[in-house]
Amino acid sequence: MENAAATPLVQEKTGTSKRPKRRRSIQVTNVALGILLPVATVVFWEIAAGMGKLNPILLPAPSKIVEEFVSLTSSGELIRHLGISAWRALLGFLLGGGLGLAAGIWVGFSYKTERLLDPLLQMLRTLPHLAIAPLFILWFGFGETSKVLLIAKGTFFPLYVNTFLGIRSVDSRLFEVGRVLQFSKWQMITKLVVPAAMPNILLGVRLSVGVAWLVLVVAEMMGSSSGVGFLINDARSFSLTSVVFVGIIVFAVVGKLTDSLVKLLERRLLRWQNSYKGDGKL
Repeated sequence: MENAAATPLVQEKTGTSKRPKRRRSIQVTNVALGILLPVATVVFWEIAAGMGKLNPILLPAPSKIVEEFVSLTSSGELIRHLGISAWRALLGFLLGGGLGLAAGIWVGFSYKTERLLDPLLQMLRTLPHLAIAPLFILWFGFGETSKVLLIAKGTFFPLYVNTFLGIRSVDSRLFEVGRVLQFSKWQMITKLVVPAAMPNILLGVRLSVGVAWLVLVVAEMMGSSSGVGFLINDARSFSLTSVVFVGIIVFAVVGKLTDSLVKLLERRLLRWQNSYKGDGKL
């Protein structure tokens, strides 16, 4: 009897010990799949450049780009420009994203406000950044203000639209529950509506972070004496293609890192969601 009782316990312990190993193997597989295509592309690129199949001015070898990256990093020039760009992107995102979140909540709660503001905001949303960048420079000069405001303009709309849609997609029964519980307007927003709309809001944050880096390039290439965008534009003027690639890769890596941070936050805040994750097949 004792052996029979002990057997399920042993099986249960064995099952629980296998779970971390299975998770680790899944994580390793996911990382391997994520780097497989980029690594294969770089290897093929390096081989083609070594065989003389590529024009080194138009498409330098990856080894040459790595050399340029090491040179710019060791001199401190790349770190300085990246720090300036990151600060501009952060300020623009905080300003534009914060206003977009507030406007999305306000318009989402009020039908009259929607009729008043949404048509104008949707019209402004369609304006290309390249078209209004010269106006921002004329109005605010070549300083930091024009760049931060241009980034804020870009980051405002993804958060505004997704917050608005998230609030309007909340189950109306939640509002009835709030009225039964005699929630104030603030309690209704913080305890019911915003948590229910959180998937859309976090999607807006993720899109706004990506837009911040995209608009940053436009702002720094239109008129700037510092930043990674300026570094790319200056290198283009002197046909230093390897430096241009360094700037592009830096933007890609930093953009991916910030996107991964938002995804991590999304997983933490939306652990209650039981959504479809994919079937694991290619």
